[in-house]
Amino acid sequence: MNHEAYMEMALSLAARGVGWTSPNPNVGAVVVKDGEVVGRGWHKECGGPHAEVFAIDEAGDLATGADIYVTLEPCNHTGKTPPCTEKILAAGIARVFIAMPDPNPVASGGIERLRAHGVDVVCGILEEEAKALNQGFVKHMKTGKPFVIAKTASTLDGRTATSTGHSKWITGPSARRHVHELRHEVDAILVGIGTVNADDPSLTCRLEKGGKDPLRIVLDSRLSISENAKVLRLNSDSDTVLVSGPIQSDDTETLEKRARLKALGVQILEVPLNEATGRGIDLDQLMVALGKMKIQSLLIEGGAGVLGSALEAGVVDMFRIYLAPKLLTGDDGHPITTGRGPLSMDAALSLSRLTVRHFDNDVMIEGYLT
Repeated sequence: MNHEAYMEMALSLAARGVGWTSPNPNVGAVVVKDGEVVGRGWHKECGGPHAEVFAIDEAGDLATGADIYVTLEPCNHTGKTPPCTEKILAAGIARVFIAMPDPNPVASGGIERLRAHGVDVVCGILEEEAKALNQGFVKHMKTGKPFVIAKTASTLDGRTATSTGHSKWITGPSARRHVHELRHEVDAILVGIGTVNADDPSLTCRLEKGGKDPLRIVLDSRLSISENAKVLRLNSDSDTVLVSGPIQSDDTETLEKRARLKALGVQILEVPLNEATGRGIDLDQLMVALGKMKIQSLLIEGGAGVLGSALEAGVVDMFRIYLAPKLLTGDDGHPITTGRGPLSMDAALSLSRLTVRHFDNDVMIEGYLT
């Protein structure tokens, strides 16, 4: 096996932690001695041992003089756990192969420290694959904002519901299960109050094998949500956040409702309205606020208005659509997005690095906004 093959093994291990480690990154490690894998590990949960610790402990005495392949630069600071550089040095690892440097300035410096102690270090093996595995962590470290995925499902003629609003179900069970896997992977999920009023969704992760509920975020600029809405009264290990516009000190009715909502355990986040329109939440400022809450990845599952606003505001990093082989003939169905569109094809939003997957008869297309 070559360096890339061992790193692929480490990346596969790292992927096992997706959804469980945030705000820490997903990291995998493999210890190799004389061409044989003698230790494997991955970061399993925030606050728990890092991947290098598991891999070196499994290798035991065989770690002395061995190579270790790590998907992220070993940390060089003491947080909830000791520095992984100390673990590597104490084990007598001879060479360290790294996929990508750590963008976190607090934890970085591991490469320099290892080299200073005579360890041979090579960085950059399958770097792009490692960045893709931690795209939320990377963006948050660099910008302070979450990585945003906009998701929708539609018929082949671009409709998300009939003229009556009926939308269950556009896609089949396999595609819907994949959406719940995505909910498990992200830190938070966002919808608009229109979706809550129309569908009364739970916005939870419902996987047979288990999963983590994302933080539920509802855009509700006027706090008009029904106090009986499911998202306010769930038995869940995650919370619900209502995003409202600024509440005036003389708005007694809204202040009283805010107090009742808080009594239900709901968080209220006040964000300025969009200056250009004077209505609707300023989504860029919302991304800043969510970043300060350590939300690194956000799934937008909102309706046409929310998706259109998010794309227009330029806050979306990735767009994912599930297409069902169905047609809603006519022009009265619900579109994927609403709002102002470009006047020419030259101004259309383009996607790059496309991924296409089949889920029974449904097709998923995913790409990055360019």
